[in-house]
Amino acid sequence: MGVNMIAELRDKILSRRACIGVIGLGYVGLPIVLRFANKGFRVLGFDVDPEKVEALNAGRSYIKHIPGTEIAAIGSLGNDGAGFVATTDFSRLAEPDAMLVCVPTPLNRHREPDLRYVEQTTRDIATILHPGQLISLESTTYPGTTDEVMLPLLAQNGLQVGEDFFLVYSPEREDPGNPVYQVHNIPKVVGGVTENCRNLGEILYRQIIETVIPVSSTKVAEMTKLLENIYRAVNIALVNELKILCQRMDIDLHEVINAAKSKPFGFQAFYPGPGLGGHCIPIDPFYLTWKAREYDFSTRFIELAGEINTYMPYYVVERAVQGLNGMEGKSIKGAKVLIVGVAYKKDVDDLRESPSLKLIELLQQRGARVDYHDPYIPVLPRTRRHHFDLHSVPLTPENLAAHDLVIIATDHSCLDYQQIITHAPLVVDTRHAINGEVNSNKLIRA
Repeated sequence: MGVNMIAELRDKILSRRACIGVIGLGYVGLPIVLRFANKGFRVLGFDVDPEKVEALNAGRSYIKHIPGTEIAAIGSLGNDGAGFVATTDFSRLAEPDAMLVCVPTPLNRHREPDLRYVEQTTRDIATILHPGQLISLESTTYPGTTDEVMLPLLAQNGLQVGEDFFLVYSPEREDPGNPVYQVHNIPKVVGGVTENCRNLGEILYRQIIETVIPVSSTKVAEMTKLLENIYRAVNIALVNELKILCQRMDIDLHEVINAAKSKPFGFQAFYPGPGLGGHCIPIDPFYLTWKAREYDFSTRFIELAGEINTYMPYYVVERAVQGLNGMEGKSIKGAKVLIVGVAYKKDVDDLRESPSLKLIELLQQRGARVDYHDPYIPVLPRTRRHHFDLHSVPLTPENLAAHDLVIIATDHSCLDYQQIITHAPLVVDTRHAINGEVNSNKLIRA
C-alpha cells in the first residue's frame, strides 16, 4: 500500500490536483494560502475564529500588508477546481491531501512551552486521518515536537508513518511587511519523520517556493528555526546592554553601530530597542532552554540574553521617570504619557508580544495616565496577557502638547518626528527615530 500511496500523492501534487489545507489563517498561514491558490491548487483554510473566516470568504483581509483584492481574487478562482474557501468546520480536514499546521506556539505564564494548539490540531487531524495524507507542522517549537508529540497522536489508529501517511516539519520564515523577501523567495527547510515523508514534503513546497532545503530529520529542522531566532535574540541583547552602558558613558551607540557596519566582513548590525516583540524572537529561546533541561543542560548564554531583553521596558520607564523628575513639579504618578507606536516593529499592524504593551502596563502601575498613537492599530485588542481599553489618539500638535511625556516605542516611517520633538514637552526616544544631530534638553535617548 505504501508505494501506491507515495506515488499517488506525488502525482496529485505535481499535477496540482492535490487539495491543500492550511490550519491557522494568520500572518503565517494566509500568505501560504495565497501562494498555493495562485499556483492552481484548491485550498481549504481552517480557523477557529468565525470573524476571520467570514472576512476571508467575503474577500476582506485583516492583515495590513495583504490586500483584500488578493483575497477576493483567490476566492473567485474556479478553473480546474482551484480556489480558496475558509471554514471553521474541522470535520472537513478529511478533504485535503496535504495539511499545513500554522497555529500559535506561545509560552504559558511560567514561560514554558504551551503546545495546546498544536496538540488539539493534531487530535483533530487524527480523528479523520486516512491513507495518502501529508501533514506539515510549521509552528516554531522545540526539537522533538513533531516526532514525540504529533506522531504518537497521528499513529494511534494503526496507520504507518512514511507508508500510509506522511509527517514533516518545515519552519515558517515569515517576515511581515518585508517588501523583498516573501513566501516564494525565502528558502524553505524541510525535515521528515522518514525519507518518504521528507521527499514528499520537499515536492510539495517546491510547487510554491524557489529554494527548498531538505535536512536529515524533523529535529534538525526544528533546531534550525530556533538557531535563527536565538541568534537574533542574543545579538539584540548585546546591543541593548551596550545601549545602557553607552548612555552612562555619553556615547551615541547608533553612531558606533553605523561605524562598525562599515567593516565588510565579520560584523552584522543589530539595533537596540524598548524590548523584543513579534511571534518568534521573544518566545523561541525559551522553547530551547526548557527542552535543554531534559538533557541536564543549562543554556546560560541564551537565558542571560533573555534576561537583558526582558529588562528593557523597565529601563525605558526608569529613563522616563528620570526625565519627569527633572521637570519642575512633575512625577510619573498622574503624568499623561503618550506611547507612539504599539506594533512590535515599524510599518506593520502586528501587535504580537510588542514591548509597548509591557510599557503601558508598567506606566499604569506607576500611576501614569497612558494614551497611544499608532496609525496601523486603531484599537488595542485583547491579548493573552494584556487587555487595555484604549483607542489610538490623533498625533496632533495639541495632543502632543497636552501630554507630559511622549515615548517613541515604534518608529513607523509615516510619522512626523520633527512635529513630535517640536510640540511634546518631553520625548523619550527608544528607536533613535529623532535625528541623531538633534540636541534638545527635552529629548532623552533610551
